[in-house]
Amino acid sequence: MATWTPDPTFYPSPRMASKAPPERLAYVASFDPDRQRPDAMTVVDVDPGSSTYAQIIGQTDLGTGDELHHFGWNACSSCLCPNAPHPHVERRYLIVPGIRSSRLHILDTKPDPTQPKHVRTIEADELAERAGYSRPHTVHCGPEGIYVSALANAEGERPGGVFLMDHESFDVRGQWELDRGPQELAYDFWWHLGYDTMVTSEWGTPDMFEDGLVPEAILGAKYGRHLHFWDLHKRRHVQEIDLGEEYQLVFELRPAHDPTKAYGFVGVVLCLQDLSASIFVWYRDGDRWATKKVISIPAEPAEPDQLPPMLKDFKACPPLVTDIDLSVDDRFLYVSCWGTGDFHQYDVSDPLNPRLTGKVRIGGIVSRAGHPKGNGPLNGGPQMVEVSRDGRRIYFSNSLYSAVDTQFYPDGVKGWMVKVDAQPDGGIALDDDFFLSWPEGHLPHQVHLQGGDASSDSYCYP
Repeated sequence: MATWTPDPTFYPSPRMASKAPPERLAYVASFDPDRQRPDAMTVVDVDPGSSTYAQIIGQTDLGTGDELHHFGWNACSSCLCPNAPHPHVERRYLIVPGIRSSRLHILDTKPDPTQPKHVRTIEADELAERAGYSRPHTVHCGPEGIYVSALANAEGERPGGVFLMDHESFDVRGQWELDRGPQELAYDFWWHLGYDTMVTSEWGTPDMFEDGLVPEAILGAKYGRHLHFWDLHKRRHVQEIDLGEEYQLVFELRPAHDPTKAYGFVGVVLCLQDLSASIFVWYRDGDRWATKKVISIPAEPAEPDQLPPMLKDFKACPPLVTDIDLSVDDRFLYVSCWGTGDFHQYDVSDPLNPRLTGKVRIGGIVSRAGHPKGNGPLNGGPQMVEVSRDGRRIYFSNSLYSAVDTQFYPDGVKGWMVKVDAQPDGGIALDDDFFLSWPEGHLPHQVHLQGGDASSDSYCYP
């Protein structure tokens, strides 16, 4: 795995990463919602000059019943940080968790990037024994190794947390936290390397999502509503911020890529007061962390017969912000509204005062908006989003989580993936030539781009 010189896809700063060559491949986690066929890592051609543009050109079958969800690289630009012990590791392996099975699969992309080779499986009992966790969720490569969040302990209950894996052997090293303080629920995590700070968010325990969201738990404000701040190197909890019990499902975290900036964005799926969705900013306020709600996206009125059973009494379609992504230059924030089918672009040059600069609509619970390519009414909606390093191309898929998909789209989600083109000074439009219908029996989830993207790398230099 070691090379004499640093991997050419590593960049010391986001400014340099934004000048990287365009991606040619996208890796997409694909799963069978019925758990009858193997889940797979699919490879999509995203080179506009290719004869197979916007087509699946490779597939590696993995386990059955894994529900592949979020995955990540074994190494990234954080290897160039001053405290990194391994600057010559390659960005080569994909670490692919199964959120339902608690397995982790290791895929080698080097022999043939279009046909990743499955080289190891870490079983649930090994994860439980070594780290005391289950339901691995999110993967980030850090200076010390591979970090993975987990939604539950070994028994499938609280607390969830974070564990570390070795970047060469892929052995599970163990639980990351030395003092978790009040933290119990887990979901996403990320860090400010320049401030020795980790941030974590909250969803719920497996009994709150594996068979779908629990309406009584939502109305009872039992889902996650906190942000947690940690001393990254001491591995200790230092501060908890309660966003308010009306804010349920605190999901994706997107810190500023510039390591001199101490702020970031988090998406909140649902406000119990009016079914709106929100974006909060966290930032330094003196020697403490603070938050501010900077974006509110309202629900849209709808007739009961247009809505799934769990929404009929509300007579409204919630936006359901289920993913966000921040461009590498920290200028534009992208927001997926899985419920209404909207995909928003905000100029966040001033992070405390975002400005809407673009919007497209595709899919949606009520709207079922089609694609310019003419594929008829579509269900599902903008979900897992990925932004190219230069910020000009954005890709997203339409499935959230199998049990939740059927709650909000009872007719069954039909998988698809699309591309959006972004203008340098704001404005977005769907690529008329990029609409990929997913193969029958599988659904697409997270997307990562060959060589890195806006949600894969951390930087130590501005």
